[in-house]
Amino acid sequence: MAIKQAQPDWEVDVATQAQSPNIFPFMRFRDADAGMEWLSRAFGFEQQVAYRSDDNAIQHAQMSLGPGIVMLGQGDPEHPLSQGIYIAVDDIDAHYERAKAAGAEIVREIADTDYESREYTARDPEGHLWSFGTYHPKVTDREDD
Repeated sequence: MAIKQAQPDWEVDVATQAQSPNIFPFMRFRDADAGMEWLSRAFGFEQQVAYRSDDNAIQHAQMSLGPGIVMLGQGDPEHPLSQGIYIAVDDIDAHYERAKAAGAEIVREIADTDYESREYTARDPEGHLWSFGTYHPKVTDREDD
């Protein structure tokens, strides 16, 4: 069976403009601070940014190793899967409507975040998490810049 290539009705120009990736792995830790410290000590990852909630839990963080980025944060007990894929898109609202119309199981409704993104998360038929948003991580993003 051949996969039909169709012109999407939403944009993914975020990455093509700068020739940088728009697909990033993410993971959730029971203790995100300890997870970040371990990734740094064990594998040499460097913290790029960390956005915290009012209770000081990490909502979103980025760590880099060379040109690559992983995103992470504090886990959610209601959603036991601890990893997935994040994809940056330009027109998140059109993308969200397309996913809903196709019957995607939306596990996190579309919403604006404290780190200036608009995002949603869906679960595929085999349980994998797919997050889409307007936030586009770059290795050059650092808290101290």
